[in-house]
Amino acid sequence: MKKITLTILALGFVALVPKPVSAQMMPTAAEGRAVSFTATVVDMSCKSVYNLSGDDHRMCAQACFDQGIPLALLGEDGTMYLPVTLVMGSERGDKDLRGHAEHTVQVTGKVIERAGLNTILIESIKM
Repeated sequence: MKKITLTILALGFVALVPKPVSAQMMPTAAEGRAVSFTATVVDMSCKSVYNLSGDDHRMCAQACFDQGIPLALLGEDGTMYLPVTLVMGSERGDKDLRGHAEHTVQVTGKVIERAGLNTILIESIKM
């Protein structure tokens, strides 16, 4: 009887242990709007600060990417989209864009607009 009581007490304490911090920090993702559009892959820093882009800027955009500066998608309508990922802290949302730097691509994904920023969860990208 004593063993059963101790087992029940132990299980009760385990049930009271909070979730790991990583599980508590994982928020629910916002609903995205499905999109498909044509865009140019640009270096966010050079495009927004110096208005640099084009074939002659391709190597610079790739070098900036390698230094941690994000690449973005500049839609034909002038809207800029920052690629993001649902996997927090483990990979870049723009990791598949380096080889497409300064090229025109066809993109499908989910756009999340928040606080004036357009982000995109890329599902596919083609030249």
